[in-house]
Amino acid sequence: MADKFFDLSAKEQRDVLEVARTASGRPVYLLEKDVWVVWTLAVMFGAPFGTHLVFKGGTSLSKAYKAIRRFSEDVDLTYDIHQLVPDLPPSHGDFIPSNRSQAKKLTDTVRVRLPLWVSEQALTEINRALEKDHLTATARAEGEKIYIEYEALAEGYGFVKPVVMLEFGARSSGEPNEFHEVVCDAAEFIPIVRFPEASVRVMRVERTFWEKATAAHVFCRQGRLGGEGFARHWHDLACLHESGYAERALADREVARAVALHKTAFFRENDAQGKPIDYISAVSGGLQLVPEGPALETLRADYSRIVQDGGLLDDNQTFEALIDRCRAIEILANKGS
Repeated sequence: MADKFFDLSAKEQRDVLEVARTASGRPVYLLEKDVWVVWTLAVMFGAPFGTHLVFKGGTSLSKAYKAIRRFSEDVDLTYDIHQLVPDLPPSHGDFIPSNRSQAKKLTDTVRVRLPLWVSEQALTEINRALEKDHLTATARAEGEKIYIEYEALAEGYGFVKPVVMLEFGARSSGEPNEFHEVVCDAAEFIPIVRFPEASVRVMRVERTFWEKATAAHVFCRQGRLGGEGFARHWHDLACLHESGYAERALADREVARAVALHKTAFFRENDAQGKPIDYISAVSGGLQLVPEGPALETLRADYSRIVQDGGLLDDNQTFEALIDRCRAIEILANKGS
């Protein structure tokens, strides 16, 4: 029977990842972090509350759908809002508040209850698994996030830190979703070693597309980034277009409308002139994915930083090519509405 990766000595683990590095071309520190990401997913979805979690975001596009070629190191998870707030009326899909007052009250409730659940339930489960597997790592909760810090096997982590961050949300049910098997990137190169693997419930790629498309739309209307590395959304949209997933998402107007209604209720934003951004209009023929003027240069600079940090692995498309692909998506989205 093959040895488990974490049962190997530190030297043996380094040797194994070195073989995978030679075969894959990926640095050891990325392969190592990927092992910890998959281990973390296995712990979360194997927990008693795992049936109420949904894996989403860029890492899900990479690990479950193989749709993007950048290294996405954080784990985004949705905990079903009906579990956190059990007195909500039943609903098919996301629960949408009937007015702004109800949305604020629900948001305030989640902000109080979710950090408690993270520290009392999710963190406890991770610490239990670390002890059970005899792993040298520490985990801590900070609000709605958990950080797992592990001892790095290799030097030269650079922009990638030996820390897995889990970020939890709980303002939706995470639908639509489906099950996927997730394996470590190194596993295919070292069949004699048993790497962590996980069976996870993943937000369907159609919804992830519209989540990212509407985030890009907001930037185009505001002209300001939602944090460093925000250009990853444009990269992901371009990859989804190249892989054919974008066309599937553009055809699913029911999901597009669900995303728009959810963001209207919980993520209200104003444009550069202070006017409310109309998400329904955005997914109904008014989607903007290509910014103009100074905003375009802001996005270019952010994308350049991602490239320089090595976050795109083997994907070296120029910013101009990225924008051209996103412009094509924009045209298709607005033509098909």
